[in-house]
Amino acid sequence: MRGTETSSWMKQLTSSSRQGRHGHVLHLFFTRLCLQPSIRGTVDPYPTAVPTALRACAHLAKADSGRLIHALVLTRPALAWDEVVATALLDMYAKCGLIASARKVFEEMPVRDLVVWNALLAGYARHGLPEHALALSVKMRGLGLSPDLVTWNATVSGFAMAGDDKMASDLVGAMQEDGFQPDVVTWTSLVSGSVLNFQYGRARALFRQMVAGGVRVLPSSVTVSSVLPAFASVGDIKHGKEVHGYAVVTGIEQELTVSTALVDMYAKSGLVHEARHLFDKMSERSTVTWNSMIFGLANSGHCQEAVGLFDRMPREGAKPDHLTFTALLTACSYGGMVEVGKVLYRGMREEYGIEPRLEHYACMVHLLGRAGMLDEAYDFIKAMPVEPDCFVWGALLGACRSHGNIELAELAASCVRTVEPGSATSYVLLSGALASAGQQNDVFKIKRLVKRRRLKRLDGCSWLETS
Repeated sequence: MRGTETSSWMKQLTSSSRQGRHGHVLHLFFTRLCLQPSIRGTVDPYPTAVPTALRACAHLAKADSGRLIHALVLTRPALAWDEVVATALLDMYAKCGLIASARKVFEEMPVRDLVVWNALLAGYARHGLPEHALALSVKMRGLGLSPDLVTWNATVSGFAMAGDDKMASDLVGAMQEDGFQPDVVTWTSLVSGSVLNFQYGRARALFRQMVAGGVRVLPSSVTVSSVLPAFASVGDIKHGKEVHGYAVVTGIEQELTVSTALVDMYAKSGLVHEARHLFDKMSERSTVTWNSMIFGLANSGHCQEAVGLFDRMPREGAKPDHLTFTALLTACSYGGMVEVGKVLYRGMREEYGIEPRLEHYACMVHLLGRAGMLDEAYDFIKAMPVEPDCFVWGALLGACRSHGNIELAELAASCVRTVEPGSATSYVLLSGALASAGQQNDVFKIKRLVKRRRLKRLDGCSWLETS
């Protein structure tokens, strides 16, 4: 590239990066980067392009593209020894989950500043290796490098995400002793970790402590979107609405992650009209937003509306994913829309290139079974390219129970026991089918068998928050 062309190219690259258009960054990098004719084959030497492209790889988790850029870097000694480039490489590998590659880049760096140590430490914490992160922070001190707030927050986050509340709390105390006060990132990590590990009561308590406990740390949009599932999961809509009010007052309700979490909370709490109202007034929607609304409509019995909402997705530039089709097939099953479900199932692969997963197969069996098409459901299972799991066979068994097909129910129950031998689910469903057919003697035999084998039976339960 000539100088003016290079300058224009870099401006486009930088502008796209700042706007979060990471795919466009990589497109520009790979299509406009020049290979200089030399013996070793060098790349365009403009130094800031490589870190920018590597950051795009990290955001998109495109490890293959990152490895290609790394290979290009190795052809340029000036770039290979550049600290900024090396740090970007390490960060890219860490964020893509290639911790061994990140560690290799780290070990090969002649000089490592605090930013480099923190990048590797955060990689360990992010990918379920908090003990390694902690060990690295101890090693830093041994080399005379003092951890900063970023170091502490990454380590706390690692243990919080791993579900080790005690260690996370102990580290918060240690960071205070080290002169660092927990900030919004620290608190958000604790809240997110609690939600991720289904400790919803702790998540709500932490959030209340932030807001009203004299902590003097205001929850951010990330905090709010992280804590909202803790209210949806136990039907605590009253306090969920209070968090919604906080989002409105602080002006973060319109942020995509917050509004999506609010739609999801209202939909899962059965307040589908409130969810739809929020959905309709959103100026921007992600695939997660669409999925939450479609699931909410399906689970609330608005099955045709759920399918109709899907029809809007292509017109509004939204790209469905595998969860979208799980929601749609669920809607078709509940609404008895067998032919629509079949069309959607075929279109998932043919139009959108999404390969069916086990949950899609289970949904199709459920769809056919609920409609009484038991033979077709069984034929569908036999034609599956993968081994059916307990949910696929369980869907058929449940349908056999509803429609009184004892012979097929016994076959399905046998298959459930094969893939899940320690569960009483197949026995319970089969006994229900036998009871519906009036075969009480066989029902008693099955119940005695379950008791004698001490099989695990999970009783149904519902969560409801009380004052």
